[in-house]
Amino acid sequence: SPILWFSDTHLSDLPRVGGKNASLGEMINSLSDKGIAIPDGFCVTAECYREYLTYNGLDSAMEAVLNELSTGTVSLSDAGQQIRDMILGGEIPAVVADSIVDAYSHLGAGEIVPVAVRSSATAEDLPQASFAGQQESFLNVRGVNELLQCCKRCFASLYTNRAIAYREENGFAHQQVALSIGVQCMVRADKGCAGVAFTLDTETGFPRVVLITGSWGLGESVVQGRVIPDKYMVFKPLLEPTESGVDRVPIIEKTLGTKEVEYVYSGAPGGGVDMVPVSEARQSVYTLSDKEVIQLSRWCCAIERHYGRPMDIEWAKDGEDGLLYILQARPETIESQKPRGRIGGYRLYDDGTEAEREREVLVEGCSVGGAIATGEVCIINDVKDSYRFKDGAILVTERTDPDWVPLMRRAAGIITDSGGTTSHAAIVSRELQVPAIVGTVTGTSALTDGQTVTLSCAEGVAGKVYKGALSYESWQADLSSVPETKTRIMLNMAMPDSALMWWQLPVKGIGLTRIEFIISAFIKVHPMALVHFEKVTDHAVRQEIETLTAAYPHKPEFFVEKLARGMAKIAASQYPEPVIVRMSDFKSNEYRSLLGGEVFEMEEANPMLGFRGASRYHRDQYKDGFKLECQALKRAREDMGLSNIIVMIPFCRTCTEAQQVLDVMAECGLVRGENGLQVYVMCEIPSNVILADQFSSLFDGFSIGSNDLTQLVLGVDRDSEMLSDIFDARDEAVKRSISDVIRVAHHYGRKVGICGQAPSDHPEFAAFLVEQGIDSISLNPDSVIGATDTVARAEAALQDKMEAIQGVHPHHLSDMERERKAEKEREREREGESASVKAVPHSVAEAAAGVGRKTQESI
Repeated sequence: SPILWFSDTHLSDLPRVGGKNASLGEMINSLSDKGIAIPDGFCVTAECYREYLTYNGLDSAMEAVLNELSTGTVSLSDAGQQIRDMILGGEIPAVVADSIVDAYSHLGAGEIVPVAVRSSATAEDLPQASFAGQQESFLNVRGVNELLQCCKRCFASLYTNRAIAYREENGFAHQQVALSIGVQCMVRADKGCAGVAFTLDTETGFPRVVLITGSWGLGESVVQGRVIPDKYMVFKPLLEPTESGVDRVPIIEKTLGTKEVEYVYSGAPGGGVDMVPVSEARQSVYTLSDKEVIQLSRWCCAIERHYGRPMDIEWAKDGEDGLLYILQARPETIESQKPRGRIGGYRLYDDGTEAEREREVLVEGCSVGGAIATGEVCIINDVKDSYRFKDGAILVTERTDPDWVPLMRRAAGIITDSGGTTSHAAIVSRELQVPAIVGTVTGTSALTDGQTVTLSCAEGVAGKVYKGALSYESWQADLSSVPETKTRIMLNMAMPDSALMWWQLPVKGIGLTRIEFIISAFIKVHPMALVHFEKVTDHAVRQEIETLTAAYPHKPEFFVEKLARGMAKIAASQYPEPVIVRMSDFKSNEYRSLLGGEVFEMEEANPMLGFRGASRYHRDQYKDGFKLECQALKRAREDMGLSNIIVMIPFCRTCTEAQQVLDVMAECGLVRGENGLQVYVMCEIPSNVILADQFSSLFDGFSIGSNDLTQLVLGVDRDSEMLSDIFDARDEAVKRSISDVIRVAHHYGRKVGICGQAPSDHPEFAAFLVEQGIDSISLNPDSVIGATDTVARAEAALQDKMEAIQGVHPHHLSDMERERKAEKEREREREGESASVKAVPHSVAEAAAGVGRKTQESI
């Protein structure tokens, strides 16, 4: 039969119905019973395409044109046009036409129903080649005559210029590729919304998320890059309900798009679509509810499990019945094909003359590709003007479609005004390995022809276009050679944007997450200005806050949601390994720089030693702001399910203050020990060391902040250039402090980590930490590989030392060592200690004999 219904089709039918149709049939047959809704339809088989060519005597004529193309006798443009004209001028054989008409009538139960008519090539949607956008699709097709005409246009689209060029580049013989057609009932997304979903992060390849983009109306606005869509990222491992039946909502990113236009049904007799503006009110509303995002994500995961590989999925929501539908699914062909076990990237180079504060950002958008490029701007508004483009320039345009691919190949980088990370420009740029920044809004107006710029996609999800040609470097590392260590190697992390970049690094969690960066970069508003908005009187500041919080009737919710999702995204990158989140540690001058901050912050002569850290959390001047932080933390841990988050309290001066902070947290439902909640304290003040035994009774662990601890132990301003030679974490006073706190904390069963550059900058300092039995060392991502090797060598040296010590007979010990052990035993007897209780040594010397054993236990 020339016709196959989707329900009669499986993946094994790909040679007959093409990749798109075979996938639809596979899902209908295998996934419908899991509740996944897929609109019904039928396939016009590839045999019909071949019969069409034979019936109209086109085979030899097309082959002649292709031969002329291969010899250079005719241009690609002329060859494509000639073949398309041949195909469009033919007639569909009566048997085929009648079968199509009968199936269409059956699909609509005799009624004229709107259908999507999609091309489905037999070499399409393969794991190694996407053929994205190579053939045509037609939406809202109504009536028999229009359907048959669209079928001919689909046949002809097998020979668009871009499709011919793509096949030649990927080694597919033209005559061996045939085309099937899918005729599918339309979902009334023109009254609802639609978009694209991937079952991995398209920028980093992180496999444990579902990435969803969506906009109002038909999905063509998203695919074509006409809009900046809403974006949702969902963490897969927490999608299913808990054992007790509790539904979690692990949406770790949720970004509102502009969605300025939408595609809706045309009123023309034969159907078609029109692009119309979206009202400002609808632009400020998310296309999907959280419940719908979770449902769609579960469907995407089920599809991925069935196919056994990451998938690229098109979805739609019907505005009439309010239900979600899956329209297409194909293998993801870019990130999933990259080799694992190696990691690399790009970074801007700071040689002392290109300080970050001197770099001028011209425009920003969504980064694609992770690379950096420099070149001259070339603004092209119409692909017909591509003759103006010079190879290696930066292509700047409003958007791209498949006709732009030949031009995109020649660009060093691409910048578009519209589009999201799942638009045509983004998908093709990844495939071409050309860095792109999409959705800049003002790229074509803010940049000028011939202007030299640096396009950076290496700084997280926000791509930046800098003025001038900045220096940059690329790097790569082989992860297979990184040694295992007993000491836990962890990451320092600040921005959610970059957290997923490092998922392949061989680390065991995050030792320091600074939420100040989330607040300053994504929230931008002082939390007290949201709680007490009435106190903000500056009109311009009020207006800016109103704009940021427009989608939130209750302004504090803006702070809580943004902070919760930021923390959750960072925690998801390492789940279920521990992720230590440090509560805010802005100084008062830094808080003043936030919107509304001047109303709530005093001016201090020495903010470094002033109103910061724990002292803020329980005082009226900031207590309400800290409660918002606690609400965000509770939401990330409990509602989203990221229970691997450990709380850390910074700059806690006294035990009384510690208890006050814990009390405020308890008021917010964060009780240490409940729901697995652990609370750590930063060890950065001498009092934390001196009273380590008392702090151990209040907290579950310590994290040594080596910069502040060095500053306060040595009395040296960490920012003083004149005293920089004194500021050194390797100073004996600092090392002795670190040794003491590790010893005491371990006695009370508390873990101790350190975060800072010193272990990676100074191998001997890393060796010292290992000898002291540090539990974890937290590093910046680019230091992990080198520092891990350093730690492994230090552990090996320590093991050799311990084996040597254990091999010494007791009568070879020095008189001093024997006397020290005897005195220790007498002290235990005097104090009447139980044999099961270990004494805490009172000096590093006393601890020397036990260091080896304790180190082995702790690491």
